[in-house]
Amino acid sequence: MKAKADRPASSENRRPDDETRSPLEGADKPASFRVWDRPTRIFHWLLAFLFVLCYISGDRGHFDIHLLAGQALTVLVLTRILWGFLGSDSALFRNFLRPPQEIVAYLSTMFFRSQPDRAIGHNPLGGLAVAAMLLLLMVHCALGIFAENVDGYASGPLAFLIDYEKAQQIAKWHEETANALLVLVALHLAAILFHLLYKRENLIPAMLTGRTAIERSAVGGIKNGDPIPSLRFASELRALVLLILVAVSLFGGFALAERFL
Repeated sequence: MKAKADRPASSENRRPDDETRSPLEGADKPASFRVWDRPTRIFHWLLAFLFVLCYISGDRGHFDIHLLAGQALTVLVLTRILWGFLGSDSALFRNFLRPPQEIVAYLSTMFFRSQPDRAIGHNPLGGLAVAAMLLLLMVHCALGIFAENVDGYASGPLAFLIDYEKAQQIAKWHEETANALLVLVALHLAAILFHLLYKRENLIPAMLTGRTAIERSAVGGIKNGDPIPSLRFASELRALVLLILVAVSLFGGFALAERFL
């Protein structure tokens, strides 16, 4: 019997996984990879905008704008913290808060230009910085809720619950945490420039588009032949619902406190 000649694989006899294979599962070449969901990116840029607006308006005495922007910032920070537990994989605290030994290991290699620094989401040091900034923002916003300026012209929504001297002291702490946040913002910008100018990695487009060019060798723990782990992305509707619930709870709480306390 005559043996059948080998034929190229057609669409009929192609293996089922050929069409579902990730483009990153081939050669170690940069490929577009989705990392950040839309809610996380919107949170990021709105947080930056509202913090700048709060700082400038407070510094220049425009307290009507400052109070509105501060309450909006509080809603956004609370929503982002909840998103760190209920959001997409790259936004979850448990996925980017790394143990101390991993942070130390990262610090020992971060100045190597030849060492790929791309992680799926935040690197160990970046994750620590994000958590620190969110924590300080939450403290800053909480202080602002009870703060009152020197002449009593402007006060937080719950400043009436405490005496005037304490509200003034809280206002000073509120200002000090704002200055501490400026230091963290400066470090954040310095890190972006470090990656751009020294490591030759531009991190900004990923926070605009949600996608980044990443190599297999740049993903920690991935060896040639291993698949790139897929990320789970939470529904954008979930983020919107969280935002609405936080806003209703916060402003509703202010209204109830003003009426009954």
